[in-house]
Amino acid sequence: MEVENTETGKLETWTPEEVAAAYEKGEIALIDVRTPQEYMFEHIEGALLLPMSFVDARKLPSQEGKRLVIYCGSSMRSEKVARQCLAKGMQPVTHMKDGFAGWKKAGLPYIGTDMATGGPTRMQAQKPD
Repeated sequence: MEVENTETGKLETWTPEEVAAAYEKGEIALIDVRTPQEYMFEHIEGALLLPMSFVDARKLPSQEGKRLVIYCGSSMRSEKVARQCLAKGMQPVTHMKDGFAGWKKAGLPYIGTDMATGGPTRMQAQKPD
């Protein structure tokens, strides 16, 4: 975990492996800030969709009981949203390093699109050698 002390609070950046471990234990909720089209094509199973353009940090659910972890495709959008949340007083704020691309690169499971049927299917990314 990386922690950056900003003017408005601490911004935590977790690796995909750290996110997966906490998610498996039920300690966090995942917020996907990509577009609905990106989400429908592939996403982390159980992640909540809240596209970046609709995020209002003041209206996000409370983190009591479960920390929120924000992710996108590469971590560019999730970092912007995380900084917006810090600016609105939300603490702590966490986003996932390298986004969904990092999740897949780590070989973690996700929901993808079955190209034969167009339907959702569980996928297991192949970790590169």
